[in-house]
Amino acid sequence: MTTEELNVCHHRALLASARVRLPLRSRVWKGQSGEFSGAGTGASMDFQDHRMYVPGDDPRHINWQAFARTGSYTMKLYREEVRPVVDVVIDVSESMFFDKIKAERVAEIFYLCVESAQRSGASLSVHMIKGDLVRQLPYEVIASHAWWDIAKQMTPSDPSMSPQLVRAALRGNAIRILISDLLYPGEAEPILRALTQRQGSAIVLCPFLRSEMEPEWTGNYEFIDSELATKHQHRIEPNTLKRYKDAYLQHFTLWKSSSQRHQTLMARVPCDLDLQKSLQAEAIRIGALETH
Repeated sequence: MTTEELNVCHHRALLASARVRLPLRSRVWKGQSGEFSGAGTGASMDFQDHRMYVPGDDPRHINWQAFARTGSYTMKLYREEVRPVVDVVIDVSESMFFDKIKAERVAEIFYLCVESAQRSGASLSVHMIKGDLVRQLPYEVIASHAWWDIAKQMTPSDPSMSPQLVRAALRGNAIRILISDLLYPGEAEPILRALTQRQGSAIVLCPFLRSEMEPEWTGNYEFIDSELATKHQHRIEPNTLKRYKDAYLQHFTLWKSSSQRHQTLMARVPCDLDLQKSLQAEAIRIGALETH
């Protein structure tokens, strides 16, 4: 995509972010000081509880009214305010961008997640991944759209391998968003384990084309492997097409099942609809994203 096309995708994502955001307010956080409710106690104005005074406690939080009544020192506890920790990981394998409509939707989802985290004041870390290669990106590289050229220059040792998330420096107690079409062989378990390790809370946003799910092939075709750029001649008979559709359905059924076991929110995002409608289809409905 050109810089102008990426700029249009960014603009659409910014418009969507006024109505849709990451579900950062629906969980309890531990982390840096900020405006979100945390799991500990701190110095916000949100009163939480009392406890007995312990030498070394800040005397500013002693409940002097209670001391006047009882003669005992007790401490006022307040809800800690923290910044949520957000790790965004985008799969930049070739299958994500071989179709223009799909490439635009991938970019829109990516920009939406990044901008939502930025607007919330979250501690944001962004990674691009292609096979066994990982690149960490500062926000400035994303906002300037330079990430696209960096992604195109990434050359993994095996382009057909699944994203090796264990190579990404994901942070503890983070909400981790993986943007991937999940179109690679192998089980979901290694990826989901990497997403949820160290108390991670995982979300998978999976863009897809209707033509991937329900192709209308018949007769002779020359197929191109998007990752390896190799060509293969095939004749598609009705039973061949049925086997493909069954395998496709089974692949994502297994991903859904594994995601549930790992308490991961997995939402498929159609590329053939308006961005807002595509997010409403499943991502917002299951809580992978939320409206505001």
